[in-house]
Amino acid sequence: MARKSYQQQLAGLHENVLYMSEVVMERLRLGLNALEQKDRDLAHEVIEGDDEVNELYLELEQDCIDLLALQQPVASDLRMIAASFKIITDLERIGDLAVNLGEYTLEADHDVFPEVDIQELGTVTLDMLEATMDAYAENDTEACYAVADRDDDLDDLCERASALVVRDLIETELEENTEQEIERLLQDVSRLLLTIRDLERIGDHAVNIAARTFYMVENDDELIY
Repeated sequence: MARKSYQQQLAGLHENVLYMSEVVMERLRLGLNALEQKDRDLAHEVIEGDDEVNELYLELEQDCIDLLALQQPVASDLRMIAASFKIITDLERIGDLAVNLGEYTLEADHDVFPEVDIQELGTVTLDMLEATMDAYAENDTEACYAVADRDDDLDDLCERASALVVRDLIETELEENTEQEIERLLQDVSRLLLTIRDLERIGDHAVNIAARTFYMVENDDELIY
C-alpha cells in the first residue's frame, strides 16, 4: 500500500509540473497579446497572475522535498524528482519574464521600430516551451534535441533584432530632437532591447527544461553542459 502511494505521489508531481507549465504558457501568451495590443488591462492581469505561479512553485518545491526526504527514491525516480525540481524553477522564472512583458506594456504608449517583429520572437519562444513540455510529458528525448537545436535560430533572430534597433538609433538625427524627445527615444530603445533579451531568456529556459528531461529519461547530462 505504501509503495502504491509513493507511485501516486510521483505521478501527481509529474502531472502538477505539466499543469504549472500550462499556467505559465498562458501568462506568456497574455503578455505577448498585451504587448501587441497595448492592452493595459491585460497587462495588469499578467502582472497580478504571477502570484498563482509563485504559489504553484512553492507547493511543488515542497512536494519534491517531501519525496526526497520521506521516500528516499533511487535511480530513475530520483532523477525524475530532481529534474522536476529544476524544471519548476525554470517555469517560475519564465513566469517572471512574462510579468516583464506586462510591465513593458504599461510603460509603452506607442510603437517604436515597428520593423522589429516582437511577436515573431514571442511565437518562437512559445513554440519552444510547448515542445519542451511535450517532451517532458512523453519522455521524448528526440524532441529534447530539437528544442536545443532551435535555440540557435532564436538566438540569431534576437541578435538581428537587437542589431536593427541599434542601427536605427545610430541613424536617427538626434540633434533635431529636444532633450525630452531624446530621453523618451532612449527609454523606448532600452525597453525594446530588454523585451528582446527576455524572450531570448525564455528560450534558454526552454532548453534547460529539455536538458533536464533528457537527463531524467537517459541518465545523460549531454544537453545540460
